[in-house]
Amino acid sequence: MAAATGATIFDPEMTSIPANLAHIRARIAEAALRAGRDPNDVRLVAVTKTYPVEAILAAWECGQHDFGENRPEEGVQKVGEMAERLAAENAKPVWHMIGHVQRRKANLVIAHFDVVHAIDRLALAQKLSALAVEAGRELPVLLECNVSGEASKYGYLTAGWERDSALRERLYAEVASVSALPGLRLEGLMTMAPVADDAETVRPVFDSLRALRDALHERFPDVTLPHLSMGMTDDFEVAVEEGATLVRIGRGIFAA
Repeated sequence: MAAATGATIFDPEMTSIPANLAHIRARIAEAALRAGRDPNDVRLVAVTKTYPVEAILAAWECGQHDFGENRPEEGVQKVGEMAERLAAENAKPVWHMIGHVQRRKANLVIAHFDVVHAIDRLALAQKLSALAVEAGRELPVLLECNVSGEASKYGYLTAGWERDSALRERLYAEVASVSALPGLRLEGLMTMAPVADDAETVRPVFDSLRALRDALHERFPDVTLPHLSMGMTDDFEVAVEEGATLVRIGRGIFAA
């Protein structure tokens, strides 16, 4: 149920975050093992959009240290509140910006976030690069790829990249440009699969992103691209089986 403001109502008496986290982690490990992977190679990013700091703290106390936000303004508020709550511990979460970023809000991202998953155009990368250099930091970034080709999604259009040489060359040019920018460290690719009742139906999306990462590594051997950010509450197990190293889960952890 959502409040009138759009924020999710959080009732700690109805939500078992420790149990939810344990269940999600077990499923991630099982999926990794099915694929012959080390479960430790998959990082869980707890998506905290619409959820309050009390919920984030409950997850933190269960050993969850990576958190993702979709909107810079909402995220900045939570980053600040968590910093205050954890000041005595001298500890800090890793904050992932996983949503679309407008150039005019890039300064908020540079000041408050540790990783950006959604670089979807060179102009944004250039803006973040300039701000990162000014701040004296290096920002890990991922390129958002619209593998499914859905018009409603952001990201570099990569649907059918395997068969479209012109599309591939345009993407290669973008990768070359972004990877050369100072202040940024290109670390991988991100995608969102279509909503589906059966997660198996979106397996080709995750397979395509992994293959694209491998093709980019072959084209740019000095750009390692270790990360694939893919998989959410309804499809993360398939994503892990297809090579995800970062899975973004909110509802599966925080929802009642």
